[in-house]
Amino acid sequence: MLSLFTNQVSRVRRDETGATAVEYGIMVALIAVVIIVAVTLLGGTVKDTFTKVQCSVAGKTYTAGTSAGGGTCA
Repeated sequence: MLSLFTNQVSRVRRDETGATAVEYGIMVALIAVVIIVAVTLLGGTVKDTFTKVQCSVAGKTYTAGTSAGGGTCA
């Protein structure tokens, strides 16, 4: 009976699935932070680029504004 209990305890101590889940959770959180920072920093630039493309497709001229994403189509 004692050997069965000892085997169970040693098996639980060797099981690292919980640690792996924690590591994946930390990795996903860090990736999310990087994505949020990238979108925040590049958001205006990307919007400006899409506005330029939209103006080109419509055959209009793009006039840049003073702030990021503040241009107009004319």
